[in-house]
Amino acid sequence: MNGSSIFAPIKTHNTNTNNKQLMREMSIDLIFMLTRDDKTVQDARKYVKEIVAEGVKHIGFKDVGLPFEDLKELTQDLRQAGVTVYLEVVSLDSESEINSAKVAMDLNVDYLLGGTRPELIAPLVKDHSLKYYPFVGRVEDHPSILKGSITEIATQAEEITSLDGVDGLDLLAYRHAEEDIPSLIKEVCKLSKKPIIVAGSIDSVSRIEAVKATNAAAFTVGTAAFERSFPANKPGVGGQVECILKTCAS
Repeated sequence: MNGSSIFAPIKTHNTNTNNKQLMREMSIDLIFMLTRDDKTVQDARKYVKEIVAEGVKHIGFKDVGLPFEDLKELTQDLRQAGVTVYLEVVSLDSESEINSAKVAMDLNVDYLLGGTRPELIAPLVKDHSLKYYPFVGRVEDHPSILKGSITEIATQAEEITSLDGVDGLDLLAYRHAEEDIPSLIKEVCKLSKKPIIVAGSIDSVSRIEAVKATNAAAFTVGTAAFERSFPANKPGVGGQVECILKTCAS
């Protein structure tokens, strides 16, 4: 699968000139998740302007952590900021997964990520304009962890991306404790018929560089930015985003 950006250019506001240039140069997209430990942060709305000002075009949240009305207000803020909106499902039971898919449609997000039951969710969302990227591999617990061999996960990637209504895959690569992660990503990208987003525990420059070296189309960062894991030159989440974008463009 071609690793070039899968996302259409989005108009952003209050973006400084340097970061505009970085965004043009990036070969992989950053999806900033307003989440910590696989839950949407309580004060998510207050970070939107700061993150968008750094040039981020893709922002998401989880299906847990905030009630629907708060997610609705957050989605409105993101729409006003001109970014592409993502909801990622981390609930494990089928009823919650179906409900979260319905929430994604009610919120009118652009991308529905995660979940482990594409055979149930793809038909449910097929008439909505959102793009659907379910998890690949065996996903357990909360925060989510990934299990299965490289061969098993890559084979499943080929199978899932053959389904109508599936637009790509959400790969929790760094949530796997046993396999060689770069090899896992590369093999999944090789067998998948559709684009791959690498999500979860990308908490260092070296991990971003490793993902860049694969054919993944995008990656997510959430917890690591809120925990100030990246070597930023300025304080706050904005400084974290600046560092991540520079790494993407380097």
